[in-house]
Amino acid sequence: MPNISELIEHYLKQILQHSSEGVVEIQRSDLAEKFSCVPSQINYVISTRFTLEKGYYVESKRGGGGYIRIQRIDLPSLEAVQRHIHQTVGDQINQSAAEGLIYQLEEADFLTAREAGLLRAAISRDVLALHLPLRDEIRAKVLRSMLIALLASDASRVSGGS
Repeated sequence: MPNISELIEHYLKQILQHSSEGVVEIQRSDLAEKFSCVPSQINYVISTRFTLEKGYYVESKRGGGGYIRIQRIDLPSLEAVQRHIHQTVGDQINQSAAEGLIYQLEEADFLTAREAGLLRAAISRDVLALHLPLRDEIRAKVLRSMLIALLASDASRVSGGS
């Protein structure tokens, strides 16, 4: 059985998926009541599972009429994805941000589950057993080159190339 964080995440993603505008606006206390949990559990789920790296923009207003607004950021085209990769990865990237980018690309169907798993394995701090900042620099180079190769092969398949 899934834990409470997974249930809350799944619920919010379902609402987002059925939203015509790709936005969900909720009150933390209402959601906590629905799942019989404390509001800090809602904060935890939103701060760890709905990050910018994972393709979500979150806006929060506290207080009596406070709300949390979650918006899915879609990656519309291959060119936009490539720009996003270059901006996100840069010269170095930590493991959390790299995994967030992989997650976002998998959610947007730019990567298969298998490709995402291989990327996660290749950029793991266990594999890249080096001292910082060298580890983050190598991770950036490996991630960028693997993603560009994967996206280029997908583009050539779609356009009819070899």
